[in-house]
Amino acid sequence: MRNFIFSFLALLLLPAYMSGQVIKGKVLDKNGIGIPGAILVSPTSNADTDFDGNFNINAKAGDLLKVTMLGFEAVSIKATAGPMSIMMLESEDTALKEVVIIGYGTRKTIDNTAAITSLKAEEISKTKVLNASQAIQGKAAGVQVVSSDLPGSTPSVIIRGLGTALGGRTPLYIVDGMPTENINNINTNDITSYEILKDASALAIYGTRAANGVIIITTKKGKGDGVTVELESFAGFRDPLKRVKMSGSNKYSYYSNSALQTTTFSQDQPVNTDWFDEITRIGSYTQNNISVSGSTENIKYFFSLGNYEEKAVLNGLDYNRTTFRNNNEYKISNKLTLNQNFSFGITNSNPKPLNAFTSAYKQSPIVPVRFPNGQYGVSFVGNDGFAGTTGSNFNNVGNPVAQLDFFNEEQKSVILQGGLKLDYEIVESLKFTSQFNGEYYTWKNYNFEDTRNIWLAADPSRIESQYNSTANVNLLTKGRSQYFNWNLTNYVTYNEVFGDIHDVELTAGIETSIKGAREQLTISRKNVNPNSNYWSLSGVNEVGNVTSYRDEVFNKTKLASYFGRFQYKLMDRYLLTGTIRRDGSSNFGKDYRWGTFPAFGIGWVVTKEDFMADVKGIDLLKLRGGWGKLGNQNVPLNNQAYSSGLSSYLGGSILYQGTTINSQVDPSLSWEITEETSAGIDFELLNNRLKGAFDVYDKTTTNVILNTRPYITSGISNSSPAHVGQVSNKGYEVSLRWDDKITDNVSYWVGGNFSNNTNKLKGLKDATLAPINGGDLSNGQFTKLLDNTSIGKPLGSFYMYEYAGVDPTNGKMLYYTAAGTTVAQDVLDANKDKKYAGSILPSSTFGITLGVNYKNFDLSLDGYGTSGAKVYNGKKAQRFSGENIEESVATNFWTVNNTTASNPAPFNQVPVASTYYLESGDFFRVNNISLGYKLPLADNGFLSYCRVYVNAINPFITQKFSGFSPELNGNGDPYGSQGIELDAYPTLRSLVIGANLKF
Repeated sequence: MRNFIFSFLALLLLPAYMSGQVIKGKVLDKNGIGIPGAILVSPTSNADTDFDGNFNINAKAGDLLKVTMLGFEAVSIKATAGPMSIMMLESEDTALKEVVIIGYGTRKTIDNTAAITSLKAEEISKTKVLNASQAIQGKAAGVQVVSSDLPGSTPSVIIRGLGTALGGRTPLYIVDGMPTENINNINTNDITSYEILKDASALAIYGTRAANGVIIITTKKGKGDGVTVELESFAGFRDPLKRVKMSGSNKYSYYSNSALQTTTFSQDQPVNTDWFDEITRIGSYTQNNISVSGSTENIKYFFSLGNYEEKAVLNGLDYNRTTFRNNNEYKISNKLTLNQNFSFGITNSNPKPLNAFTSAYKQSPIVPVRFPNGQYGVSFVGNDGFAGTTGSNFNNVGNPVAQLDFFNEEQKSVILQGGLKLDYEIVESLKFTSQFNGEYYTWKNYNFEDTRNIWLAADPSRIESQYNSTANVNLLTKGRSQYFNWNLTNYVTYNEVFGDIHDVELTAGIETSIKGAREQLTISRKNVNPNSNYWSLSGVNEVGNVTSYRDEVFNKTKLASYFGRFQYKLMDRYLLTGTIRRDGSSNFGKDYRWGTFPAFGIGWVVTKEDFMADVKGIDLLKLRGGWGKLGNQNVPLNNQAYSSGLSSYLGGSILYQGTTINSQVDPSLSWEITEETSAGIDFELLNNRLKGAFDVYDKTTTNVILNTRPYITSGISNSSPAHVGQVSNKGYEVSLRWDDKITDNVSYWVGGNFSNNTNKLKGLKDATLAPINGGDLSNGQFTKLLDNTSIGKPLGSFYMYEYAGVDPTNGKMLYYTAAGTTVAQDVLDANKDKKYAGSILPSSTFGITLGVNYKNFDLSLDGYGTSGAKVYNGKKAQRFSGENIEESVATNFWTVNNTTASNPAPFNQVPVASTYYLESGDFFRVNNISLGYKLPLADNGFLSYCRVYVNAINPFITQKFSGFSPELNGNGDPYGSQGIELDAYPTLRSLVIGANLKF
């Protein structure tokens, strides 16, 4: 097998070495500086320049070489036998040659009428993070990225505001033509471009799946002449960016005694446990990547292999991911080209419970990690006021270290993606494209619960003989999930220029997308052999010990589509785009499956007009605008109207089991519809040194699906989804960047973007909503609400009591009633006195970037921030008797001698959810500082490029929030744990050292 693989690779790479005479040289700009990435084409081959502008190309003296590069005028020159020196001049209009990826094709930036942000490979790979979406944070106006440093987590990406409450928020990802919801398997080093389609004019080509935005990711292909090998390796260390200082043992004792009005705890404690330190470590992570690429006359090839390993800051949490990618292009004939791509990602993780962070926050510092006898420390206090193995239990918080030690889980997933794309030139201006992509995903896990030993550890006085003989000794839960999706697209593209002034491009096609049935199986067994080697022995009958069995299959969904696009350019200055897509989805009833989604865009390149010819300082000025209609089919569907196995007593003790209808099904349910109107301006000024864009938009989502209450007379108990809501998003975006050169050795850039969005539930139809009580604090308190009173409020709004300060007479917390009076929490009316108090959605997001290049040194900085959001300090709001408090609370609370303290008197009752715990989510964070040095190397050496670098990731933050991190993605649900710091993984700072090599 090994010999076969090597033989196959040798055959594939052999054409790279089958060449004639090699012409060598260097491509330079007008200042004599090498131009990397320039493309050279000879009659028999092609190549590109390395990072210093050097090239080697198969050609012979006298052959005509064509040299092209974005931002420079094309050059044609005859090859010479000796080393060549080719000079390229900057293009007068750099935008003329820049290209953006749009749905089912590409478009020159100058001709684009839509709002699209295009990020290139170096912008994505510069920040050393696991998921590519983390790397775009702050780099695109109008795009909010809420990320977490938890290994393997998926960031939330919200484009131009949140348009739905129940219909998901995730944009549609298109990776090399494959629609997918999962990009965790993509190595950021493999990405060559990352396009964010933001307005309806760009998005309508994707119809029912486009309402949350579309992100198109293109991975690398082979280029150049000969074989190029690139290596990157880096290692980094991580620790929490911010810590919350908790009270020490003595201050804790004084505070707790004050709350209890006793002397339960000694104020001279022998133990002072920092629980956060006990459950965390200095995290570490490494990544190693290798890629092999190149091209011959008929083949372009790219292989990459990457491995990521992380030991997280939470003890015992380990994660690793291995990725492989192979992209090839085969030129079968002058008219026929075949592209093949294949990738797989394998992840393994040992997750740990994140509520260990909350336990560490709340557990008393007087409790040791272990008692002298080796047993885990528990919250027992003896008559001496110290924690010990006997005494009374003074809180209900477990031992966080034991919590991690007893948690034994492993997860493994494999994802395979691949496809074929066939391009055939029917005639010179007409091309046919057929593309098939498939995706297979499988996931497995186990969780072993050592039930008896957990029971023993909770109380040092317990002995094994006291354990209930009928209770589980242990419990093993195993699960698996899998799915297969595929997509087939066929379309034709016609492009022609008539009379030198009419540039027309037409695209028309059909598409079929199948989202396969997802299967999930979960089985729990009790009393298994504690040795994991015996957990899966075949032939062992364990049926009698199965405590639960759950087998679920989610429906397969099918999408059939027809789409077309018309793009027209008149005299290189007047632009028109028209798009239409018709989708039919199996998600909906047969009379409501088909929808039509039109859009148009217009543009005017003002600088192409004669009256702008003599205007100095304005190099590009383009106006654009558009309108479109989009759909969202990720809506709650297939609710079961029938409930079986219900039990009821009919006369005496006779039990009947049967079936009933307990919810309604609306047969007219279909997709949510978004309409958006937008306008923008693109400009380049002062010899293209200042570039920027300004956009405004008005986006309204109708047909929003929300759960409604049935009529009382219907006899139905459960709520039912219906088209009753309308959500509005209005905003503007600004982006600017200045690039300049001081001397031949010094260049720099400064850039930034700012976006503002106003989100609200605009209206409801005549219906009574079933309230969404969200933001559960796990103590009987909720912090968010969506019901009929939410009209005019942002989605994800907090709903709680308004804190009115401390009662100076007794130190109790006071709250405002609906009438404006102030009362203690026992007098509050839950039905009247709560109010809306801001949202987790920021009103503004902004990012900055700046950098300087000096000779072989490069230094860059990127930052990101938000304003206008609220976050809830949930861990602090859960506190009850005997739990720890923050240092700031323990040193300044109300007493009879300190009646003006900012914190209330110590208390023992569960606090109500209130604005006392609601804080500003505003922050600005430096996301990445990168310092690199490119080693000077000999032109003809074995090693053609070497850059060593040091990165500081998240080194600094300014925040108003008193907790660990104001960036709280939680479960990604605006009515779930998003925006609540409870069981939350902290934001980390990292220091990374690495190197890039090219051979």
